[in-house]
Amino acid sequence: MSQPAPQPIRLGVLASGGGTNLQSIIDACAANQIAARIACVLSNNPDAGALQRAARAGLVHECLDHRQFSCRQDFDAAMVARLQHHQVDLVVLAGFMRIVGPAFIEAFPQRILNIHPALLPAFPGLHVQKKALDYGVRFAGCTVHFVDGGVDTGPIIVQAVVPVLDDDTEESLSARILEQEHRIYPYAIDLFARGALEIAGRRVRIRAELAAGPQPALIQPPLPR
Repeated sequence: MSQPAPQPIRLGVLASGGGTNLQSIIDACAANQIAARIACVLSNNPDAGALQRAARAGLVHECLDHRQFSCRQDFDAAMVARLQHHQVDLVVLAGFMRIVGPAFIEAFPQRILNIHPALLPAFPGLHVQKKALDYGVRFAGCTVHFVDGGVDTGPIIVQAVVPVLDDDTEESLSARILEQEHRIYPYAIDLFARGALEIAGRRVRIRAELAAGPQPALIQPPLPR
């Protein structure tokens, strides 16, 4: 007998830019591909395209301009208050260009996800595609992880690997990585929503019945046939 679908959890999505990862989550929710619904979209940037996407989708959305607050702690407290007002179960950082502080993390312990356009722990921080190209790596990619007190240091949930091509530029590599971000972020959210994740130290274990089988090795450049 199949298991009943879990009650959808309530997401609070934080974004500062165009909101393409937000759009992937909106689309996945609309298609009932994830056991979640967006309760609110918050931004620190009044010009964020994410707010326009939220408006088009009929979602609750609000801007709290960080420049209007005297310190980061006051801004974090205001964001936490809005998320709690909307009874958010999971906070999803989708291109949110602010570091959340300890009080924010304590308000949502192990309930904040972030996506980073690199294969952590390599290349945390900003300008990561340029760093990858300058270093000469053969693979880049993206990572969904829990947020802790460091910068891109939390336990890893899922990663997607993108081969680096000889003629890649920062823009072309970024575009291919972004495509994979749109695939794995809704997947990670759904795993959380279904209670399939368990944090054991630095490892995130996925409940066996929801985990896929092992993947073959990736080699770049490919071995000759």
